[in-house]
Amino acid sequence: MKRFGTHFIVDGWLAPADLLNDAEAIRAALLEAVEAAGATLIELCVHRFSPVGVTATATLAESHIALHTWPEEGYFAADFFFCGSGNPKDALLHLTSALGAEKYAIREVERGRGLLPPGQGSPHEQ
Repeated sequence: MKRFGTHFIVDGWLAPADLLNDAEAIRAALLEAVEAAGATLIELCVHRFSPVGVTATATLAESHIALHTWPEEGYFAADFFFCGSGNPKDALLHLTSALGAEKYAIREVERGRGLLPPGQGSPHEQ
């Protein structure tokens, strides 16, 4: 299998609502996470919803980091997809800490061609 990248899917719980609703704190945490990972930032977009919640995406030369918060639940969901250089696990460990998550779960998905043996169907088949 030719591996194209690593995708971490993170769920964080028991994080402070005020932090999860602070667009500027999230902007700073994402920038620090990109730096911790040794990644190259192309563009950062952070949007605060009304009345609560923040969505942020960091487009990277290595791929992306995406974050969505539910402050009223103390919950956030994040994706870290890296292909090439950089360390997504360093980014996710920094971000979960910066957002004050008391608990979090990480799922790792390998991305790439050849996930199914040749002749065994396509990824679109169930």
